[in-house]
Amino acid sequence: MGKIRTTLIVSTYNRPDALAVCLDSVRHQTLLPDEVVIGDDGSGPETRETIETISKDFPVPIKHVWHEDDGFRLAQMRNKSIAASSGEYIVEIDGDVFLHPRFMEDHMRLAKKGYYAKGGRVNLDKQLSDEICSARASRRIYPWTKGIENKRENGFRFKALSLYLAPRYRKHASPALGCNMSFWKEDFIKVNGYDEGYVGWGCEDHDFARRLQRSGIKKRYLKFAGIVYHLWHEDKYNYNVENNRRREREQNEKQAVRCEVGVDQYI
Repeated sequence: MGKIRTTLIVSTYNRPDALAVCLDSVRHQTLLPDEVVIGDDGSGPETRETIETISKDFPVPIKHVWHEDDGFRLAQMRNKSIAASSGEYIVEIDGDVFLHPRFMEDHMRLAKKGYYAKGGRVNLDKQLSDEICSARASRRIYPWTKGIENKRENGFRFKALSLYLAPRYRKHASPALGCNMSFWKEDFIKVNGYDEGYVGWGCEDHDFARRLQRSGIKKRYLKFAGIVYHLWHEDKYNYNVENNRRREREQNEKQAVRCEVGVDQYI
């Protein structure tokens, strides 16, 4: 397989300090994406100003995709972002994480037709997150770093073991994590992307991955590779989570492959 053109999708909402940290970690990747698309779910002007400043000397082009603030519409914004992308392979994160320097390298190692990749995350506590956001710069985090709140084990990176585990680890569980996954754009379009019936936090990533699997796409798991560090925040947007869970159950019962309201309206 020749050179794969990659797009890194970064979803954000009114956290310009965290977004600056995230983009700083992208800048220091051993393998850069070909472009970054920032999907902005209605942030104020400080986010736009942050992106404009960082874009001036960023090593790859940055696109800023924005829509008006009308509640938590992550599924819709991810669809719009991927519709605006030029890459054939999509790597997807959130703007409140930052990346291990070999994050992109690890994802691209697993890029193979007929598969998507799902990673995990290391959760940082409030004090460490505040320190990092205040500096607006990423830093190296190790499994023994003080300030890891949980999932410390996800901070270990073992290349050989990760390759062995990729098709084997949690093969029938944990289908997706929206802040750390990758897939072929053509597969995304085939299932019509994210289901915009999911409003508010939760379940849109699992639903998308289940539909990928029903379409014949298999999962590879990034265990001990593709590491992201999640910056602490309050859980503000889970007001609709029970409705989202109900929708997910209904879609699973239907064995849905292609969602009705998805990315096709933006392409």
